Amino acid sequence: MTAIRDIALRLPHDILSGFALLTRLPLPDHRSTGAASAWAWPLVGAALGAAAAALASAALWLGVTPGVTAVLVLAFGAMLTGGLHEDGLSDTADGLFGGWTKARRLEIMKDSRVGSYGVLALVLVVLARWSALTALLVFGGHWAALVATGALSRAPMALIMALLPNARGEGLSHATGQPAPGIALAALGLGLAIAVALTGWTGIAMAAAALGAGAVLSASALRRIGGQTGDILGASQQLAEVACLAVLSARL
Repeated sequence: MTAIRDIALRLPHDILSGFALLTRLPLPDHRSTGAASAWAWPLVGAALGAAAAALASAALWLGVTPGVTAVLVLAFGAMLTGGLHEDGLSDTADGLFGGWTKARRLEIMKDSRVGSYGVLALVLVVLARWSALTALLVFGGHWAALVATGALSRAPMALIMALLPNARGEGLSHATGQPAPGIALAALGLGLAIAVALTGWTGIAMAAAALGAGAVLSASALRRIGGQTGDILGASQQLAEVACLAVLSARL
């Protein structure tokens, strides 16, 4: 009973910690639980997806075209997270492909300036997200798609943090800590449960695609910089989101 009570008491702190880490929402003061909150990241993603779906429904009801609505949804999502994951994607592309040594790659990833690889990665990924999202808005079912994708795309971040060492020894990922394997698996299980509940067996395909994208990114990061950073984690969310949306749009 004591263990159950301890878990119940920690839940609000974990959820608030997850929102504080992954969003820019104004939140009440709370005790940060760091990497221990990683299991709750899919809940944060599901909430962000629900907010984006609500905006999409309102825009469509007002007569906004699906293409413009998709732009609004993508912009709204970036505002809620402060562009955290998009920034990670651009820095990852610049670092992994713009340097010849581990030290130089990490230096590039830390630089706030965006290079050609970063711009290209952002353009291609945003275009892919927009294309898939527009198709979903045209044919319907955007609520389930956005909530499921939001939840499932946050799970690879927890797995990568648990499996790969921190490559830099500083920064947001290092400060957050390394989640225990059980916590990372709980994040995956929660994200998968939400996706399957909302999309049926398609959720399994979404999870496979998201994990596949994360595995390719992890292998490249391990080989080129020796592990993960906060930028790698942000990039994993963006690639997982593209993978999930691609699966959903292909099923239309």
